[in-house]
Amino acid sequence: MRLYNTLSKQTEELTPQATPTVSLYTCGPTVYDYLHIGNWFTFVRYDLLVRALKLNGYQPKWVMNITDVGHLVSDADEGEDKLEKGARREGKTAWDVARFYSDYFVKGLERLHITQPDYLPKATEHIAEQISLVETLQAKGFTYTIDDGIYFDTSKFPRYADFAQLDVDEQQAGKRVEFNPQKRNVTDFALWKFSPEHEQRDMEWDSPFTGPDGRPRKGFPGWHLECSAMSMKYLGETLDIHSGGIDHIPVHHTNEIAQSEAATGKPFAKHWMHTNHITIEGVKISKSLGNGITLEDVEAKGYSLAAFRLHVLESHYRSQSKFSWDSLTAAQNRLESLQALADLRWQTAFVAAPEKADDFIELVSETIPAKISGFLLDDLDTPKALAALSEYEPQLTAAYQPAVRDEFETFLQYLDDMFGLGLLQSTDITDDQKALIASRDTARAAKDWTQSDELRDQLLAQGIALRDTPAGALWYRAKQQ
Repeated sequence: MRLYNTLSKQTEELTPQATPTVSLYTCGPTVYDYLHIGNWFTFVRYDLLVRALKLNGYQPKWVMNITDVGHLVSDADEGEDKLEKGARREGKTAWDVARFYSDYFVKGLERLHITQPDYLPKATEHIAEQISLVETLQAKGFTYTIDDGIYFDTSKFPRYADFAQLDVDEQQAGKRVEFNPQKRNVTDFALWKFSPEHEQRDMEWDSPFTGPDGRPRKGFPGWHLECSAMSMKYLGETLDIHSGGIDHIPVHHTNEIAQSEAATGKPFAKHWMHTNHITIEGVKISKSLGNGITLEDVEAKGYSLAAFRLHVLESHYRSQSKFSWDSLTAAQNRLESLQALADLRWQTAFVAAPEKADDFIELVSETIPAKISGFLLDDLDTPKALAALSEYEPQLTAAYQPAVRDEFETFLQYLDDMFGLGLLQSTDITDDQKALIASRDTARAAKDWTQSDELRDQLLAQGIALRDTPAGALWYRAKQQ
């Protein structure tokens, strides 16, 4: 299996440390508000990676964190914690906000048919591990303490700029406002933030850390700290794959590498996979920009979440994808075509000759899976994989017959395993609807066109449309207006 590696800037063969296990860590949500579709694009793409790994015989051990404390509104370690901000917005405690949006996220995974990660650790449940990591960095001389917390000194980690190819000198020279003049370097970042004096936060913990005056201070972990602490707890000191959004490269992932490798002296991750931005009318999706469409917005406009998932898969994870309602409509139409293909297994009229059964079996057992798998195992190329499937749809529709139903259902299971569209969830039409179709076939044979049209309209009112063939009528689910 080949994947593009941000670390090497090239597509490489995946080489896990302990095949068949693949240790995988993916950056999860900050649970302070409803997630927008840009977030869900990323999570569906994580799921695609997991599904493709399983396709190739690997056993992914998947950890995705839930950030429920410590993510400040500024990457420069300034401003308000996003959970505190959410609490102030909703008139609740930060704990209540975290609990509500964590539950919302988990339900969203189910609604989008996203594989359940092996672990969904929360930052607030791993404070001890984060404190321990800070203590290790302190002991090795990578930290310093200032009025508002304990910081990582990036000048003591010479490789700091390598991953994102940062120009640190230019950043230092170009900074216009120094929010925290006590920081030694512009790239230094908070490992542990002290609670403001004379103020009690919703989320704060006792720790062994003291302020510059030597007094014990309550506090909370920095955002970057949690990912290193939790990933290494569950997956070891070197990960096979670390994944996240492309916007994490210059700060969050760069900081993760620095603190992790400074603590262990080992490579933090062998392979880095990053998903690109999603735009609406050329603008990145962001809550702060007011274009944060939610899953509820998608459903309110009459689209299924399976269609949204298909829309995600229609673009490559490394491309800057463009979302529009027109493109989602096209995905909905494509999904309905695939659902009609899946519904062939319920049909009673077939146009294929019996001797064509072997040809159909070869298509669904070998030809099409080989093409789809080839594209997916080459840097998760879902656009080409879906194009290959679309290419064969007419051929499959023309060749299906009852004798190949078992092989066809195995093929549909393969498609569901790869794309997560729930094609096998469709059910047969009712016996009464089948009787109406049979009566209409009889009316057509007798050239009773009035009766034929009346029966067709009855079925259409029930969401069943018909396509007439020499062998009889094939039904499909009509688009709901």
